[in-house]
Amino acid sequence: MVGGKNSAIKVVVMPENPSALDADLHRLATAFPPTVIVRDRRENPKKCTIVPLSGRPDLVFLSYPTNLQSPNGTDFKSVAPINLNGYIRLAPEGPELSSADSGLGLLLLDGSWRRAEAMTRAYQHIPPRSLTGFKTAYPRISKKGTDPSNGLATVEALFLAYQILGRSTAGLLDHYRWAEEFLRLNNLW
Repeated sequence: MVGGKNSAIKVVVMPENPSALDADLHRLATAFPPTVIVRDRRENPKKCTIVPLSGRPDLVFLSYPTNLQSPNGTDFKSVAPINLNGYIRLAPEGPELSSADSGLGLLLLDGSWRRAEAMTRAYQHIPPRSLTGFKTAYPRISKKGTDPSNGLATVEALFLAYQILGRSTAGLLDHYRWAEEFLRLNNLW
């Protein structure tokens, strides 16, 4: 079970006959394991770079931390757990992500750097992979000095990972305010 007893799972239902407009996303979602994004629910969604991508069929969002009880008391234990065997976790440490990882699923942890340690502990059993040599365009200022020098916004990390793994990056940066600057800083035009 993902993250032990404190995880909730968003179930994504794929249409049987996607329209021509949705065909590319449907093909993308079935070609690779879905990318799992664990988002700290205490973070401000207005500052979150990944929230605009919710609803994509290739992404599954989990909340961290959460209870197994819904607000109306329905027990989530009956929801099938997501198996993270065959997944890698994007992290500041670990071997560099490469095309050799292309058949594996991706796990991204989305939260502030000061809460990253607690989130990482819940998923430390997932092998880490890093993205090195890239620059963020996200204008962040840590009052506690907790941002690592190689830290990226979650949407930036997702874009780079998909590019390295040979997956389509179509639409990933459409709602990202600093997309042009990010692409320019990293010579990705």
